[in-house]
Amino acid sequence: MNSVLLISMPSGMEWIIIIFAILLLFGGKKIPELMKGLGKGIREFNDAKNNINKELRDGMNEEPKKSEEK
Repeated sequence: MNSVLLISMPSGMEWIIIIFAILLLFGGKKIPELMKGLGKGIREFNDAKNNINKELRDGMNEEPKKSEEK
């Protein structure tokens, strides 16, 4: 048995079963709250990633500080 086939993406019918299971577990009223929380988490992750990239670029563009010679 090929192990690559075991780690494949779900097909059409499998997606329908997954969505049905999510509806059963969370109900129709909880799904918008779940998606809102997921969106907020992704937004915070992207903001943190952008801040780190900006700090790295700023640090690379800084002139090196000359140490005082005695």
